[in-house]
Amino acid sequence: MLKIEALPAFTDNYIWLLQDPEQRACVAVDPGEAGPVQAWLDAHPDWRLTDILITHHHHDHVGGVLQLKDRHGAKVYGPATESIPGRDEALVAGQRIQVLGQTLEVIEVPGHTLGHIAYYHDDSQEPWLLSGDTLFAAGCGRLFEGTAAQMFSSLQRLAALPASTRIYCTHEYTLSNLRFAKAVEPNNPDIADRLDRVTELRDAKRITLPSDLRTEQATNPFLRSAEPAVVAAASRHAGRPLDTPERVFAALRAWKDSF
Repeated sequence: MLKIEALPAFTDNYIWLLQDPEQRACVAVDPGEAGPVQAWLDAHPDWRLTDILITHHHHDHVGGVLQLKDRHGAKVYGPATESIPGRDEALVAGQRIQVLGQTLEVIEVPGHTLGHIAYYHDDSQEPWLLSGDTLFAAGCGRLFEGTAAQMFSSLQRLAALPASTRIYCTHEYTLSNLRFAKAVEPNNPDIADRLDRVTELRDAKRITLPSDLRTEQATNPFLRSAEPAVVAAASRHAGRPLDTPERVFAALRAWKDSF
């Protein structure tokens, strides 16, 4: 059974470290800096870093790749259509890879960047997703390169995964995302409850991740653009009727950008 541990990086990034205790082997996901991963390996000298998984090309996700690869010989996986330092295997939609004896499916999720990918492990008991900067806890990534239509489609693709899927995103944005969600749906009791829980966690300086897809479906406005209350709120803010979930999503993303 794999363990997935968050290594804090920069001010609000998480580098996910997939760990196989039997093999004493681990995999780093989006190491924007090498230091946190190397510190963990220094504290666990009998472990090996075998692979590095990259979701997209932004520096806070790839900055530590070459240093870790040079030191440990780890194999680097990343999206085929983006420039990823040290990449050994270029990945496309539907491809399956094996790390630590686990099968991961590559899902293309353009929007935040044009070539962004996510890694999905289909497990009957506890599926999980490495979502990078696409699906956040209670939010989604900014549109730096892609369009709202692309991000909407990407999120719909992820929303179709099993409700029990655990979501490992790469930033501690949950509290600010929930404040926006509450502005969109002030009468949603699930959002209110989650905001209270997350506020307590952050006050205690504790991580709010991973999330799960069931929770996101109930509290993440970017997965709720067909809900009447969300449609009404987005239409009010946009100053015009929004007649499709995609247009509601685009209005929500623009609203969040200036929230």
